[in-house]
Amino acid sequence: MSSKKPQRPTRSKDGRKDNGRKPKKKVSILAAERVDYIDYKDVNLLQRFVSDRSKIRSRRVSGNTVQQQREIATAIKNAREMALMPYLKRVSTQRSARPSPAAEAVAAAEAANAVEATEVPETTVDEGGTEDGEG
Repeated sequence: MSSKKPQRPTRSKDGRKDNGRKPKKKVSILAAERVDYIDYKDVNLLQRFVSDRSKIRSRRVSGNTVQQQREIATAIKNAREMALMPYLKRVSTQRSARPSPAAEAVAAAEAANAVEATEVPETTVDEGGTEDGEG
């Protein structure tokens, strides 16, 4: 009776499990369009390597080589310095209808003042110097 051990998945050189697939290499925009010089004045090209919040996209996302990524980062920084591209874009988010705690405190204080003003009875002074209700 020979018992076989279940076969363990093989591991790649970096220690990750090898499932038999190789990741598909992402093609760079620069290689696809055959761009040989990255100019900081070409804002339309540089805009494709920047996120919607104006962050420079990583190599892994854009598919650039190390050299291309370095040139793109430098060009984007130069374009920002020359005011051709923004350093950041403000992304407005929809706020809920719920007021802030400070606004709630102000509204509560105003409501309390309104209640006190209606509850305080007015006292009048007679000609004799006595208040109403006293003998």
